[in-house]
Amino acid sequence: MKQTIAVVGGTGNLGAALARRWAKAGRDVIIGSRTADKAREAADRLGGELGIHIRAASNLEAAQAADIVVITVPFASQRGVLEDIRPALAGKIVIDTTVPLMPPKVARVQLPAEGSAAQCAHNLLGEDVRLVSAFHNVAAHKLATDQVVECDVLVFGDDKQARAVAVELADCAGLRGLHAGVLGNAAAAEALTSILIFINKNYKVDGAGIRITGALDFSAAAD
Repeated sequence: MKQTIAVVGGTGNLGAALARRWAKAGRDVIIGSRTADKAREAADRLGGELGIHIRAASNLEAAQAADIVVITVPFASQRGVLEDIRPALAGKIVIDTTVPLMPPKVARVQLPAEGSAAQCAHNLLGEDVRLVSAFHNVAAHKLATDQVVECDVLVFGDDKQARAVAVELADCAGLRGLHAGVLGNAAAAEALTSILIFINKNYKVDGAGIRITGALDFSAAAD
């Protein structure tokens, strides 16, 4: 049975780009936003581009209707959005992409007191949500096109099966998903985003990403 993916904050740059990639790959996607009308506009634009119908709803309604919920909102909005949709998340896989960028100094690592945005989400959602953290280091404007994006996606979570779902979704989006350990490790990837922003500016790179070198043994990937 095909699982439904709700992209919460799906009208933003990263959310819209991921929704586009997954919808184009044949996945069942719902675009969520704070208001259903804004989500509907984005879904109609994307559906018109791809020639398919894409569902839209408020963030809460999208989360209620989905099997997998992907959070694609700025750090400043993370708590409010999670509090709004929390009643719909019990038992579901939640993939949080949040990075704690704190303007104006977004090229400086500034992790929250909890240690990471992923830990903030875990503290709020509790143990009955299968929380995964991923998609921190991918340039959204590249994902929004059909070009090949040579970037690995580090996937963190304490639930190995939930991590595997996120890894598969990264692959489905044309990237390479890699198991990167427990949720606590997400702090490293969150911090790396600020470093990549600095590299982009310092070396005039159009969306630097990361790539893990070496011959990886994928038969043991989830261990």
